[in-house]
Amino acid sequence: MKTLLGVKGWTAVALAIAVFAIVIPLLNLVLPADSALHLGDFYVSLIGKILCYAICALAMDLIWGYTGILSLGHGLFFSLGGYGMGMYLMRQIGRDGQYKSDMPDFMVFLNWKEFPWHWALSDSFIGQMLLVLLVPGALAFVFGWFAFRSRIKGVYFSIITQALTYAAMLLFFRNETGFGGNNGFTDFKRIMGIPIDQHMRVILCALSGLVLVGFFVMSRAIVNSKYGRVLQAIRDAESRVMFTGYDPVAYKLSIWTLSAVMCAVAGALYVPQVGIINPGEMSPAASIEMAIWAAVGGRGTLIGPIVGAFFVNGAKSWFTVAFPEFWLYFLGALFIAVTLFLPNGLIGLLRRAKKESRA
Repeated sequence: MKTLLGVKGWTAVALAIAVFAIVIPLLNLVLPADSALHLGDFYVSLIGKILCYAICALAMDLIWGYTGILSLGHGLFFSLGGYGMGMYLMRQIGRDGQYKSDMPDFMVFLNWKEFPWHWALSDSFIGQMLLVLLVPGALAFVFGWFAFRSRIKGVYFSIITQALTYAAMLLFFRNETGFGGNNGFTDFKRIMGIPIDQHMRVILCALSGLVLVGFFVMSRAIVNSKYGRVLQAIRDAESRVMFTGYDPVAYKLSIWTLSAVMCAVAGALYVPQVGIINPGEMSPAASIEMAIWAAVGGRGTLIGPIVGAFFVNGAKSWFTVAFPEFWLYFLGALFIAVTLFLPNGLIGLLRRAKKESRA
């Protein structure tokens, strides 16, 4: 265990757990609103949302930074996890909706008489959470099986993943699919019978942080193992890996599926905190942003994409308020600057500065 992260690494993990599980709840729920140290509800929601994005960035690093597979479609798996959670939350509304029906308002509006077959487990938290894991994982496995066995790679693979996500977005926009059409799911009331109030949002924020820490430790264990070294060898020279007797397809397929499931978990945590899920989460821009977080923070470092997610989304939160018309220009300029001048991202810049200070 000591060799996995080292003393400093485990200390940082312990501090992160303390911040998410103790400090944030205390600053928001215990300290009075007029205290200088009080953490407002807006910032709790923002932190929780960015923590979910950070999980996606970490998942992207496993497949892009360590395996050399650039996906531009991970927004699909994030959204599937979100829709899985959203279906359960819609059933939790019960008769508190506008039409006072056991069915969601959009189904009543469309004159549906019964739930579609894929809503069969939506009233069960355990059943729906299993689907949150199994559906994106199964889709990723099937897609990856055909793509990797066909030796599709590079820009062609990236384009296909984006096409898959775009096709799914068009499907979910249709009312007859039973996913709320253009509006998606919203107006959530409770989860597991507990009202989704500020206390619940703090709990969800803390849970998102703990899940991120857990995924980070898991990812560190993966990349430090023999399995992880094979992944990096596939990234650097896949043909040589084949000549040494390893099957790249099995390794790529397994890490691809795991990465998809991680994004689905992030989506399931994201939806009750922001209060909405719609097909817009499957837009090509959403998936491209995940790659930007990883690139800005530093690919192949694990901690870098997490830093990138916080940096980019923190800047987005500020820019969209102060200079909303310039946000997209800033994002484009940032990505170009990182590509040209910081190929190792912000973490690479920090490491270089650290080495220069020691010299």
